Amino acid sequence: MARWLRPLVGALLLLEGAAALSFLHHRYEELVQALFRVQSQCPYVTRIYSIGRSVEGRHLYVLEFSDSPGVHEPLEPEFKYVGNMHGNEVLGRELLLQLSEFLCEEYRRGNERITRLIHDTRIHIMPSMNPDGYEVAAKQGPDSNGYLTGRNNANGVDLNRNFPDLNTLMYYSREISGPNHHIPLPDNWKSQVEPETLAVIQWISSYNFVLSANLHGGAVVANYPYDKSQDQRFRSHRRTVNTPTPDDKLFQKLAKTYSYAHGWMHRGWNCGDYFADGITNGASWYSLSKGMQDFNYLYTNCFEITLELSCNKFPPEEDLERQWMANREALVAFIEEVHQGIKGLVSDENNNGIAGAVISVQGISHDITSGGLLVLLHAGSFQYSLLEAIWICGWRLAGDTGDYFRLLLPGTYTVTASAEGYHPQTVTTTVGPAAPSLSIHLFLVAECCRLLDIGLFVRTASPKLVTKGQTVSQGAHVLWGRQWRVIGATDGTAEVRVDKGQGTVCWLQQGYGLGVGRDMLRKLFLLSTNPLCSQEVSRTG
Repeated sequence: MARWLRPLVGALLLLEGAAALSFLHHRYEELVQALFRVQSQCPYVTRIYSIGRSVEGRHLYVLEFSDSPGVHEPLEPEFKYVGNMHGNEVLGRELLLQLSEFLCEEYRRGNERITRLIHDTRIHIMPSMNPDGYEVAAKQGPDSNGYLTGRNNANGVDLNRNFPDLNTLMYYSREISGPNHHIPLPDNWKSQVEPETLAVIQWISSYNFVLSANLHGGAVVANYPYDKSQDQRFRSHRRTVNTPTPDDKLFQKLAKTYSYAHGWMHRGWNCGDYFADGITNGASWYSLSKGMQDFNYLYTNCFEITLELSCNKFPPEEDLERQWMANREALVAFIEEVHQGIKGLVSDENNNGIAGAVISVQGISHDITSGGLLVLLHAGSFQYSLLEAIWICGWRLAGDTGDYFRLLLPGTYTVTASAEGYHPQTVTTTVGPAAPSLSIHLFLVAECCRLLDIGLFVRTASPKLVTKGQTVSQGAHVLWGRQWRVIGATDGTAEVRVDKGQGTVCWLQQGYGLGVGRDMLRKLFLLSTNPLCSQEVSRTG
């Protein structure tokens, strides 16, 4: 189907029985009421949750749409919209409330397109990331609002300049042929971010988001990564330095999907600026450091773009309906893009899902990883994923899906799945131009008993040696009372074998500390799920 026809057909599907909505600005209490009203109208396909609180204590609410709210279903991608990051850029906030009402109403009406979207996608909508800033802007209203009034949070910080600067680490890493994906956070990052930023980082670390958009105002353009150029510049200089990601063509396509489905964004001339096709590379427009869309791409599996939606940052209420009609089809069409590319399960020979497997595409130097249960738990000063806690407690749940989602343009690709302790698998596949995500399941065979360099950190009041026959308690608040019995040792200190109480025997390198490291648990989990490693074997490495 021709590109220009597809938005038209989609719009016709949405026009059928579209409900009349109220077009008002919503203060915080009214926003909360609107979200809970939608949830009460569509209780079986929605859920409301808070990812944290703002500086002044307001909840950062998210409304989820899914046929199984609160549950990640294998092979169902996760999508998010974030609005009102800058408190005085309010159109995105109102559009996301309108979208929430619209999805609910159309689902109740039996709209086939919306029903399919909600059944096949887990959609997360956060109308306001900066509710404190919005309240400051709203007190002045649209007529007298200053260009920067309410932009920042209650601490006076611009939240879109507050994420850890992974671009600088990436540019340095690239010079030494290092990775540009899943870049570790600096050790002191939590002390450098605001409560709202911290909540979002923990949120996107807890869900395997695939696609996202961040809604802003002050221009009309779809902006895609990178936002920060290697040669740092500022907006006033206006010198063009295009800074593409390895997925540049894909990002352009995603941006055009929104632009051409929008009422006028694709025309290019808006707010005194011209952007061909209504899209721009962020750094080509102006360089922005510590922004959210680059952070998503460099730290997670999520591909995010920034949507600038109105010349007026705080448009009057009488303009809200016109803006909604201009953005409605684009908002829905962009969600549908989460189904473009390939997806599948990464499993071992026993059909156990492998979380954290790396999915590489030949010719695109940006990898993604398979997901698992990533609900974060806190134990003392340590943080574990539920996958790690499951292994510690001796549990196995069906939630260890190992599913992955790789957005790709139409074409033929060579895809490799790899995970530590397993032989990689490579396949060649073709992505069609109009079909939904192609399911490619990948099976990895464990490298038998090639034992890994794992550190066991024993929780003791003071460092002490672990010897054969000794029972070591890990501490109830860290490992829920699990005890480890040492059944073998080399020189009494260098390395030990432990029996975790279920007959699983593995070699570990002994160390000291107050907890169990995340990397060790992930690697030990791989060993424990391989039945071959339950045999007592000699360490060969």
